[in-house]
Amino acid sequence: MTAERTSSRLWPASLSLGRIAGIPIGLHYSWFLIALLIAFSLAAQFQTARPEWTAQRVWIVALVTAVLFFVTLLAHELSHALVARSAGIPVRSITLFALGGVATIEREGNNAKTEFLIAIVGPIVSALIGFGALVVARGMGWSPEGGAGSATANVLGWLGSINLVLAVFNLVPGYPLDGGRILRAILWGIYKDGQKALRHAARVGEVVAAGFIAIGVLRFFAGAGFGGLWIAFIGWFLLMAAQASHAQVTMGEALRGVKVADIMANDCVTVDAVTPLQQLVDDVMLRTGRRCVIVQRDHHVAGLVTPNEIRHIDRDRWVKVTAGEIMRPLDGLRTVTRGTPVDDVLTTMTQEDINQLPVVDHGRLEGMVSRAQILQLLRSRAELGR
Repeated sequence: MTAERTSSRLWPASLSLGRIAGIPIGLHYSWFLIALLIAFSLAAQFQTARPEWTAQRVWIVALVTAVLFFVTLLAHELSHALVARSAGIPVRSITLFALGGVATIEREGNNAKTEFLIAIVGPIVSALIGFGALVVARGMGWSPEGGAGSATANVLGWLGSINLVLAVFNLVPGYPLDGGRILRAILWGIYKDGQKALRHAARVGEVVAAGFIAIGVLRFFAGAGFGGLWIAFIGWFLLMAAQASHAQVTMGEALRGVKVADIMANDCVTVDAVTPLQQLVDDVMLRTGRRCVIVQRDHHVAGLVTPNEIRHIDRDRWVKVTAGEIMRPLDGLRTVTRGTPVDDVLTTMTQEDINQLPVVDHGRLEGMVSRAQILQLLRSRAELGR
């Protein structure tokens, strides 16, 4: 449904389905719930349209159609990912979940044209799938009124119709739907400012989402039942996503121009690799409150120890295990430099689900930058009207 640039933790891939074109494909557990609901809905539709079918045939056709629907959603998201990658933008993964799918793209396009192409390709693919499926279904005797055509024709007819609906729905200018991203790309071209365009597109997305919620609630009380609640739920999801995007813009503006060197800590606590873990916890972490300790071996920085490494060690082994045995080697860590923009650091922390990063220049550890330092900066700027 969208090409997501933020944290993939929002919809973590609970089940790996492998890779397509080198891109990891995941399936969130919420997919099974919505797939079952779609299957129930399709079974009721097919039973009404084809009363001569047996119950077994109705359910087989409904289940096959539900699975194929998510295959078409995967094609939609894969198109976003492939266009992004062709523009040199890394793609982390594609995840199918309750509301459709999300392609997690590591960063935005470098310009409005790239952003536009990434956004528009999804609806185009859905429209092509829709038209193609309907043409084949019509050729096999299917009609929108029902009661005709083989099981295959009915499957293709439904898939064609729903993909055309999906293409149109995604063109709604509600960020972060594809239509909202298309609007953002157009505004980017007008304003020549990607952040300003995103702020305006997110505001429009909030208005559109509120409209979805209002329509859904009104339809529910008018007797639409679950259909009305579903529209309201989609509106709520879009509202949360649009507000998160707006907050991201605000945070990016607050951090604009700030470098790692401005906020990093260079008074890091250091211990020797042979230090027992019990001593490290008692004398350093619990006494000083430090959550990240540098480990040295032969007077050279070897790695880091954080609570994440410690919590995997049984407490009764702390007296025997050393810091060097559980540390994360420095050469295996994500690092930043003194000149790295702080907003890029925060994005990396969110994507990697980490709270601090080593600051390394010319192979030498200069200090540490943490999520807490960034939040403290944001709090200070907010209090001072920045």
